[in-house]
Amino acid sequence: MSADTAMMREPSVQRPTAPGIKRFLRRFASNKLAITATVLLGVLITTSLAAPLLAPYPPEAIDVVNRLAGPSPEHWLGTDSLGRDTLSRLMHGGRVSLAAAAFAVSIAITFGVPLGLIAGYLGSWVDWIMGRGADVLMTFPAVILAIAIIAATGPGLVNAMAALGVVYAPRLFRVVRGATLAVREETYVEASVSIGTPAYSIVTRRVLPNILSPLLVQISLMLAAALLAEAALSLLGLGVVPPTPSWGNLLGRGFTEIRTTPLLVWFPGIAIALATLCFNLIGDGLRDSLGRETRKGD
Repeated sequence: MSADTAMMREPSVQRPTAPGIKRFLRRFASNKLAITATVLLGVLITTSLAAPLLAPYPPEAIDVVNRLAGPSPEHWLGTDSLGRDTLSRLMHGGRVSLAAAAFAVSIAITFGVPLGLIAGYLGSWVDWIMGRGADVLMTFPAVILAIAIIAATGPGLVNAMAALGVVYAPRLFRVVRGATLAVREETYVEASVSIGTPAYSIVTRRVLPNILSPLLVQISLMLAAALLAEAALSLLGLGVVPPTPSWGNLLGRGFTEIRTTPLLVWFPGIAIALATLCFNLIGDGLRDSLGRETRKGD
């Protein structure tokens, strides 16, 4: 092979190798809080997905005789004002709340990641226009802007989560754009540009794999924020429409009985707090395991 041919070969991206993956898994496994959070979140997700099989009662089954009953062998977490089993509704509500958070974040990823890559890689006036648009959207509090969008589109779970996705897209855009601006200055990207590699190939094969660290961390934290926002919107009656249960509307309905049956507030509140804490701890674990400063220390 001649020297000219060797120079024309496209440089390879620093993709995660098997040893690199093993180092990441070793670092993540050494983080006891992150591992505990992963296990707890896995239990919550599994329990919610298997709710039709595991729940002792249908979520909308009414038992007027046992309304507002405390925990008992028949109803482990008691019942609500209509006699519906709290445990069953909590399990089914987890399916709705967790799926809603994932749906909102997926919309944010769909819009925020591609636009962030384009703005960060191209720069110039493209970056300026997109950046100013993101700045305008980020000046509004997330929940307030979501309420404004819901007011225009109507209440309901799909509209609420679509609104949250639109609200979170600029935040994800900012993270991706900043990481892309740093990566595009790397030697392997400049070498790809110098030999005429198409921009699309550079972005997808060179830039995107190397910004996964901050992207994954931001997604995990955004899932926690989306879960809280869904609960807030459902609490206000702008999310899930009753009688479909979600952790947010269970919390809202529990407030009406807080003086007589405070457990109706505690259980969904604990579920929301626990899931949010798990997402945040997993995000911290990913940051510590994937961060460049950690890799340099190995």
